[in-house]
Amino acid sequence: MPLTLKDALAHADRFPLALIWKTVPHGTRTFPLATRLGITLKSRKRLAVLIMPTAYIPPSLPCPELMETGGCAIHDTKPQRCRTMPFYPYREESDQAEMLKPRKGWLCDTTQAAPLVYRKRLIIAREDFDLERVALLEQAETMRQYADYMFKYSPWIIDQLAALASNPDGHVITSLSSFLTAIKHLDTHRIATQQLPALIEFSERTSAQIELLDYHRNYAGWAKEMTYLATRSVKTAP
Repeated sequence: MPLTLKDALAHADRFPLALIWKTVPHGTRTFPLATRLGITLKSRKRLAVLIMPTAYIPPSLPCPELMETGGCAIHDTKPQRCRTMPFYPYREESDQAEMLKPRKGWLCDTTQAAPLVYRKRLIIAREDFDLERVALLEQAETMRQYADYMFKYSPWIIDQLAALASNPDGHVITSLSSFLTAIKHLDTHRIATQQLPALIEFSERTSAQIELLDYHRNYAGWAKEMTYLATRSVKTAP
């Protein structure tokens, strides 16, 4: 589930985090907005890229904050993404109708008694949508700084993104540790210390499931990186 950067770091002790890079080709409805929220590849001006901090959890596993009763254990402080659902601020407000189609597992009231939430391509109660959109716009410059760092030290990512231009379901995954290394003004020690137990927990939860092997490998590898960052931060602290 994509999160705002603020929410991702605020919940680093709860969710295993990653950065998902999603390509948006020129000519698609979301391209103009993607250029504002993300980056445009210098080598391919007609390809925008969204870099989304993400709660990196297999679809087959429940949210770690989902209670047995079906409620949210952190309802009062839950991420903005949870509050905005099913609306999606990576799309324009006028392009939200598709997001309102109930999906498997959703408990949606679609009767005539249900409150009106979307009419004439406008969101009726829009406060949460606007808050999330503003947060995405505010973090855009930080994401561009991160992209510049990755393109310098991991140039292979450019070719991977270009290869995904014709694959609407494709994406590139990078670690939170690379983000913390790139954006030096963040409290690396605190975030790494909080994130490490979440990575270890999900590494253990996915270790015996063959179908989740890629998740397990990522969790385990990122846990090692996060351990290094937490230790290094302590040693280099003034």
